[in-house]
Amino acid sequence: MTDHVNTDLEPQPAAPSVRPADNVLFYERRPAGFWMRFWAYLIDILVISAVSSIVILPLFALFGWETSGNAWYAPYAILTAMVFYGYFVLMTKFFAQTVGKMIFGLRVISLKTEDLTWSTLLFREWIGRFISVTILPLYWIVGFTPLKQGVHDFIADTTVVHEESYRKREMARTRLEGSRLHESESI
Repeated sequence: MTDHVNTDLEPQPAAPSVRPADNVLFYERRPAGFWMRFWAYLIDILVISAVSSIVILPLFALFGWETSGNAWYAPYAILTAMVFYGYFVLMTKFFAQTVGKMIFGLRVISLKTEDLTWSTLLFREWIGRFISVTILPLYWIVGFTPLKQGVHDFIADTTVVHEESYRKREMARTRLEGSRLHESESI
């Protein structure tokens, strides 16, 4: 499945100060807003909790290890953190979406490269998500940025888009260079 749609549409009348040849008409994937991403994240937390409860908790009970340690460095906390970050990194790398994003039809895309690289994912999911989760109001900026990016998206040059929803845009050719959110045909 491709992330972009090429168009051969006729040019729209441009403002008097801009020549029509300097503008490009294209379709781009619609960025996913805060609430869609929030509900997908809640589903992901439920999946992670289920996996931790089904796999890790019984192992600790079987060996008689304590799970009630309040310290972040307790073995149970370390294993659940590994499941948490591993889930987001591996699901995003292999499917470009987590289970929550699959349910809501969302996908993570890179704004600079064709595929999501391991370095992009590690920065996005480990460093960026740690910052967003630690300082919760930073995650809310998703609702206020043009491409609906959170801090973790800015760090990794990614965004989350709707898989089957597009918006029509007209933009000056100079702003199109360097962005992979869309592809366009010259007018």
